[in-house]
Amino acid sequence: MKIDFDIDILRAVIAATDLGSFARAGIHLGRTQSAISMQLKKLEQQTGTQLFVRKGRKLVPNEAGEELIAYARRIVALNDEAALKVGAEVSSAVVRLGLPQDFFNDIIPVVLSEFSKRHPDVNVEIRAGLNHTLQTEIRAGRLDVVLSFCEDHLTYDGELLGKLPMKWLAHQDYTANIFSDSVPLVLFDHPCLFRKAALSSLEKNERRWRASVTTPNLLFVWSALRSGLGIGVRTEYGLPEDIHCLDPKLNGLPILPSLAVRLLRSDSVTEATENLHLILRGQAIKLLK
Repeated sequence: MKIDFDIDILRAVIAATDLGSFARAGIHLGRTQSAISMQLKKLEQQTGTQLFVRKGRKLVPNEAGEELIAYARRIVALNDEAALKVGAEVSSAVVRLGLPQDFFNDIIPVVLSEFSKRHPDVNVEIRAGLNHTLQTEIRAGRLDVVLSFCEDHLTYDGELLGKLPMKWLAHQDYTANIFSDSVPLVLFDHPCLFRKAALSSLEKNERRWRASVTTPNLLFVWSALRSGLGIGVRTEYGLPEDIHCLDPKLNGLPILPSLAVRLLRSDSVTEATENLHLILRGQAIKLLK
């Protein structure tokens, strides 16, 4: 049987997934919750399969739902781009970019400036997040372009742009004795590649450690290091001037591995997504040289 998907229904399902509930999707789209629920029911009748399952008070997409939503994003994006091309008035098209906080200051201003020259009517949504989260989001179709740190020894999707060695870091005035019973660490929340590397390296070398500060925010990491609360792990990229790399040999610390920097893009075939991907790629390669 031939199925012609309704764009409005696809928008409703995308909104419900992104906002976490049909009630919020209804507010966002100017419809009632019952109207959104009826559209979902119609979509499930069209496809002949269940797309959402209840998880607590929420309905979340199952495997079939996730797959359909990924296609729905591409269909809606192409629909809106085609409408813009022929001069129709539509709500602003959106491309979604994800990257670690480390790259914000050097990459975001240049990328946004160049992208806005080519696509002044396209809205860019920027998301900072943990690397594993960014990779999950792009596979699920919730992000269009992602720059991400990855473990160097593992195989990942996307294009390898470069590698950056991880370093032990401390504030320039840090004077605490790292050779004491346990190494005080300023860590990102679990899970985190930098946290994993630090703990694994210390444990392999039978060095005791303690978590001095744990945070999900890079700015808080720098603040904790400036407060002398411990040492941290990051790459040299984007370090504040007052945060220095420690010499592992002089401080009795293990050598840390490198991280790969990869660029991933969704299956979206819109011109805006393709241009964002190319602009980000060019700027990232320039900075990683």
